Amino acid sequence: MPTERENQFRFQLLRGDVHDPGAAMFGGVAGHAGLFSNAYDIAVIMQMLLNGGTFNGKNYINKQTIDLFTAYHSEISRRGYGFDKPEKDNATKTEPYPCLSASPQTFGHTGFTGTCAWADPVNKLVYVFLSNRVNPQGGDNQKLLKMNVRPKIHEAIYKAMGL
Repeated sequence: MPTERENQFRFQLLRGDVHDPGAAMFGGVAGHAGLFSNAYDIAVIMQMLLNGGTFNGKNYINKQTIDLFTAYHSEISRRGYGFDKPEKDNATKTEPYPCLSASPQTFGHTGFTGTCAWADPVNKLVYVFLSNRVNPQGGDNQKLLKMNVRPKIHEAIYKAMGL
């Protein structure tokens, strides 16, 4: 199914191709974008990471590797080596990222098309949100961002859990 008429870089109707222009320049797959999946499979991967690399009794990644890739490594950035992290000063932010109740151990990713996947080891929470903000309006559509849809849902999940 077509997902966007991209008129700035590739000048075509995108169908089965990564939306992120940076990933497109790398041939369609890059470390920050270019993966296609469904909510269930993403949740399984995030749960495996929460489990220290194990899922259904099988170990896929060493816990030390997960710890390295999901930790803060900069004084000036919220980014980890492999994942995004909450803002270090979330409690004082007007718009906390990814949401106010996310623990500092939370790790995840927010994608170009409005998707996100976050895992919170402290609260044992996996949150996956799949969307397509680029169809039909294109990559300049900022409605999800301006309406804070992802953080509002994320925060509502914490509140529903009594956290």
